[in-house]
Order: sequence, then C-alpha cells, then structure tokens
Amino acid sequence: MKMGLLDWLFGEDESEEIKRIFISFAIEDSKYRDYLVQQARNKKSPFKFIDMSVKRPWKKHEWKRKCRTKIRKCDGVLVLLSKNTYHASGARWEIKCASEEGKKIIGMHVQKSNKGAIPLELRRKKIIEWSWSNLENFINSV
Repeated sequence: MKMGLLDWLFGEDESEEIKRIFISFAIEDSKYRDYLVQQARNKKSPFKFIDMSVKRPWKKHEWKRKCRTKIRKCDGVLVLLSKNTYHASGARWEIKCASEEGKKIIGMHVQKSNKGAIPLELRRKKIIEWSWSNLENFINSV
C-alpha cells in the first residue's frame, strides 16, 4: 500500500498490518477484555489489534456457528485466564474451536497473584503474564 505525504510526515504508516485477535474469556471477566481493548488504544501501546471477541450474547442455537466464523477470520486467539476460566464452558469451547481451526493460541493470566487452574484445552500452549511486551510479542507472531 502506498504511503501518503501526510502519513509520511506524521509517522502514520498505513501499510502496518493490524491483526485480528479473538479474545476468549469467562463472561465474569469481561472487564479484563474491556481493559485490554482500551490498553491497545493507548498511544503508548506497542501493539494494535482488532478485537474479534463476542461482544453480545447470541441465541443458544446459533452461537457456536457464529463464533466459529469469527474465529476463522482471526489471526490468533488470546485466552484471558482467571479462576473463572476453568469453569467457563463457552470459553473452553472457543479454545477447542480455535485449535480445530489451526489458530495460534496463547493464554494470559489476568492477575499475577490470583491465578486459576489452566483449562485442559490449553495444554501444550504458551501461557504468559499480562504485560505490554508479552502482548506485543504474541500479536507480532500471528
């Protein structure tokens, strides 16, 4: 993509590829997803992504189909891990679906001192602490 004069002068490179990231989380942890999306919008943030998470409930009979469609369109899946995640059947299904679709998946603890059990669906997947550099490394790797 060609860079315009104003973009060049002011440092905006429109050729920068923005990754589509599906954020999987237990519904009780929606505040952490909201915080992550806000963090990405911060001018000091070293990463940018398009949040592809499910933002509103779908009818029970259609959510898996719609969710799979969203996951297929993503570059990677970030799982927010808390004490709620292990018991969140929806989040665990999303992880399984992402694996079936061949997506790169990473788990990230939402709290450093209050971690929950890691769902079996994340075995052999990388688990990270929440930090700008860890998020940047994951987003750049997908």
